[in-house]
Parts: sequence; structure tokens; C-alpha cells
Amino acid sequence: MTLPSVFLGLICSLLIGLLFHLVVDGGPARLLLYMILSAAGFGAGQWIAGSQHWTFLPIGPLQLGPAILGSLLVLLVGYWLSRFDVRPADRNGTV
Repeated sequence: MTLPSVFLGLICSLLIGLLFHLVVDGGPARLLLYMILSAAGFGAGQWIAGSQHWTFLPIGPLQLGPAILGSLLVLLVGYWLSRFDVRPADRNGTV
């Protein structure tokens, strides 16, 4: 993978994370979380597509289709997991 394709993938993944943040709304900490999750999912999708020799929306060595799907999948799972509310237990040990 060439350096320009890495930069293009990074720009695409960060743009996906930014758009996801605009859609679901959140603070600055969530923006950072979505950017990191998007980049991780994009990289995982690219790696899986490369190892399985899948070709879907290729741009040079970058397999944009599986990478975008991986990014969205990791973002949705991360969003779902970040919405759990942890409540402290009572003194009696009940919630």
C-alpha cells in the first residue's frame, strides 16, 4: 500500500467519523471516539478485503467498499456500546 493511499484512506475514514458524529450528535469526546473507531474499522475492512482478495469500489490499492462497510460497522457497535448507562449500587448492594 502506498503512502498516498494511506492518506486517502485516513481522510475518508475521518470524514466518515465526522459525518457520523454530525448525525448522532455528541460532544468533543464523542467526536474523538468516533474518529478513532472509524479509522480502526476502515483499516480492518481494508485488511479483510486485501486478505480475502475482495474487489469492491477499488481506488488504486484501496478497497473503498469493504473499508467503508467496516468503518460503519465498527462505528455502530461503538455507538451502541457507548450508550450503556452504568449506575452505582446502593449501600444495600441493590441497583
